[in-house]
Amino acid sequence: MFHDGFMGGGMWFGWIFWIAVIGVIIWAILRFTQKQTYLNSQKQVDKSPLDIVKERYAKGEITKSEFDSMKKDLE
Repeated sequence: MFHDGFMGGGMWFGWIFWIAVIGVIIWAILRFTQKQTYLNSQKQVDKSPLDIVKERYAKGEITKSEFDSMKKDLE
């Protein structure tokens, strides 16, 4: 009853539709991750050297004497 041309065309439309849906999903994921990376890099730019030293001390990366020395150098 169905013509081969009609069924084949319908199959191609289905493939094109799903490829487009997957493409939009991938685009959205990439767009979101790029935006997050940009926002994180902006946060790094906004920090002063003293803020970074304070964070390192709070994390335990440097000792109290190292902190005091770095703070003195920066002020």
